[in-house]
Amino acid sequence: MRRRKKKRDDEHIDESWLIPYADILTLLLALFIVLYASSSVDAQKFQELSKVFNEIFTDGSGIMQNDAPILEKQVPVEEKEDSEKIKEDTKEAAAKRDQEELKEIQSKINQYIKRNNLEDQFATKLTSEGLLLTIRDNVLFASGSATVGESDIAVAMELSQLLEMDPPRNVIISGHTDNVPIATAEFDSNWELSVMRAVNFMKIIIKNENLDPRWFSAKGFGEFQPIASNDTASGRSQNRRVEVLILPREL
Repeated sequence: MRRRKKKRDDEHIDESWLIPYADILTLLLALFIVLYASSSVDAQKFQELSKVFNEIFTDGSGIMQNDAPILEKQVPVEEKEDSEKIKEDTKEAAAKRDQEELKEIQSKINQYIKRNNLEDQFATKLTSEGLLLTIRDNVLFASGSATVGESDIAVAMELSQLLEMDPPRNVIISGHTDNVPIATAEFDSNWELSVMRAVNFMKIIIKNENLDPRWFSAKGFGEFQPIASNDTASGRSQNRRVEVLILPREL
């Protein structure tokens, strides 16, 4: 009696080997991408690499999707040093030109002082803060007064012409007094007197239509920034003054 072969319709081929095979292919793909990208890494390729890894391992979502860092281009140390040196040299050259401009302005003012025999009342000095013009108070004001004398308005207007600069510079006008107390109907203290002297002098200066008032400011220091001793009449005379400070340009 012949035996009939048992049907094995319910059996199927074992395909479990496909899983590790697919993993190997995935890893090989990732390896080739890394090798390609590492040959020439830049910000754009790194972003592309991050995107591919996201798609492979997290199906397009994961920590690399939005937070992938961008590699900055590395600048050689020598190039950085050269760039900084060029900037420093440029800054020094600009500062030197600025000082030369201030010297030219000082020369013009000194010529005006000499031409009008005002050496005893006017003085100029280049300082770290800028070009300083000092005017004795008795040139412009009567004792205890903040009003510029009628005969001195012309002097103030001529000075204003010397302040015409292109491009313009910031100018600070400051008033100073000696330490002798003042108490009048108009001023309660030397503070007020010094401030108003600076303001009134500035008002005359900026009547010059060629000057822009936005570049001017006024200050009052009272007796608190003396340049000489207040123990003598000569010293107190030096302390009573108006100063015009022409500032360097911002570099």
